[in-house]
Amino acid sequence: MTTELRSAPARPLRADAERNRLRIVQAAAEVFARRGLDAGLDEIARHAGVGTGTVYRRFPDKSLLIEALIEQRMAVLEDLVERAAATESAWDGLVLFLEGFVERLIADRALMDMLFTDCGDNELIADRRSRFGPLLAELVERAKAQGTVRPDLSVTDVAMAQFMITSAGSLGVDVRPDLWRRQLGIVLDGFRTRRDAPTPLPVEPMSIDEFTEVCGQSTPRSRRG
Repeated sequence: MTTELRSAPARPLRADAERNRLRIVQAAAEVFARRGLDAGLDEIARHAGVGTGTVYRRFPDKSLLIEALIEQRMAVLEDLVERAAATESAWDGLVLFLEGFVERLIADRALMDMLFTDCGDNELIADRRSRFGPLLAELVERAKAQGTVRPDLSVTDVAMAQFMITSAGSLGVDVRPDLWRRQLGIVLDGFRTRRDAPTPLPVEPMSIDEFTEVCGQSTPRSRRG
């Protein structure tokens, strides 16, 4: 009986510790979404309503917190790309992808950081990104074969358009949160085939290697923390 009495308090302590861990992870997701991955553990602790020491005991390195969020974020993006690739109409798939991707990037600065900063060297992120490219490239080729997009459209054009719309949308997010949808509409009109011949584009599209190099050099970061 003595042993039972001594061990009894350990259970609520473990439950409290798990609740604190979940609060910290949730707080990190919210703070990172608003401020990006530059946000510090002190700010996350305040948002979680726990002491800074509690955060450091659970996550002595911020990268451990980021790791806890990467799987969920990447799974959501992979599901979006797979649903877009599975559409019968490749045009509808492109629209689904661009709408969903841009909306998530504008709402979540951490996601942008995960994909296009040094954090993107993470093996899980690199693995997921390596799956996105071929699916999107196939979607663009299907759209061209179906005659719904201009014949000179490249998958890198779609990716760069996503950057442009995200940057424009982030600039106006505090004034007109949905304004990015207008820019998306304009861009999509540029993708579509026309009855007359499309205006020739002045330069060649980026190669995949060039696009990869661009992604490693800079990130659209337009919202102030």
